[in-house]
Amino acid sequence: MDVDKSARMRWGQLPADVRAGVETVLGSPVLSAQSQAGGFSNGTADRVRTRSGSTAFVKAISTAMNAGAADLHRREARITAALPCGVPAPRLLGVYDDGNWVALALQDIEGHNPALPWHEPDLHAALDMLTRLAELVTPCPITAVPPAGEVLAEPFAGWDRIAAYPPDDLDPWAAQHLPVLRRLAADALGAVQGDTLVHYDVRADNLLIDAAGKVTLVDWPWACRGAAWLDTVMLLGTVYMYGGHDVETLLSRSVTSQAEPQNVTAVLVAQASYALDAARLVPPVGMGQLRAFQRGKADALLRWVRRRLDG
Repeated sequence: MDVDKSARMRWGQLPADVRAGVETVLGSPVLSAQSQAGGFSNGTADRVRTRSGSTAFVKAISTAMNAGAADLHRREARITAALPCGVPAPRLLGVYDDGNWVALALQDIEGHNPALPWHEPDLHAALDMLTRLAELVTPCPITAVPPAGEVLAEPFAGWDRIAAYPPDDLDPWAAQHLPVLRRLAADALGAVQGDTLVHYDVRADNLLIDAAGKVTLVDWPWACRGAAWLDTVMLLGTVYMYGGHDVETLLSRSVTSQAEPQNVTAVLVAQASYALDAARLVPPVGMGQLRAFQRGKADALLRWVRRRLDG
């Protein structure tokens, strides 16, 4: 599910001083900008071309629009700048930050987002990329990223919040199995521990696939240190959401084959709790489609969890 492109701010709508600051970072005035769909932010996301002929991907947002998103831009800049050579991610070209507006200039990557439902070649290319990536970033090459258990402690407590304040439309099977789901979600905090650099937001709109089949993983603000298989489980959760593939077979043929089955189940349970709990909140300003996406993901993950537990 993509953001409504009409709701996204565009390059020409940025304040003149912000555009000038970004052009200073790029070293040349911007002659053209093409707004990009995808994601949920209402900030800018433009592929730009400068007078010198260089290209870049520029994303910008202000604290006034969304303070949390602005902080994520800053975090993404720090993490992207620290990624080692060989990681399939865009290079950071520079940052403009005046305390209110934060703009990142990143390497412009040619490629398409995978279609949904996933096509077989794109899916296998993405899974192969995640396997190679896990090998490349183990042990974790960035010391500043926090451990996954620390980052996910609050999100993975969703079943506790749901038990305390259950929604009216809570799935009857989930309501009946709340004690088991709460225990598994708590177990997930131990299951995700590891020494691999984890992206932790792997989904179709954060992947670009070029004509040769090379996959680039973009948007790194949620990176943490955790289990080598965690990103693949994240991706397969969204694959299951859109249907068309045997995710259990894919689990057995990817880096997730290294994981204990009960650990994979625990993570799926915990992710379902986060998505279901978040889906009932008021959406952030400019991100109206986010809650619908989270609810769809929660419903799909619950179906998968029920299949694993009952099966």
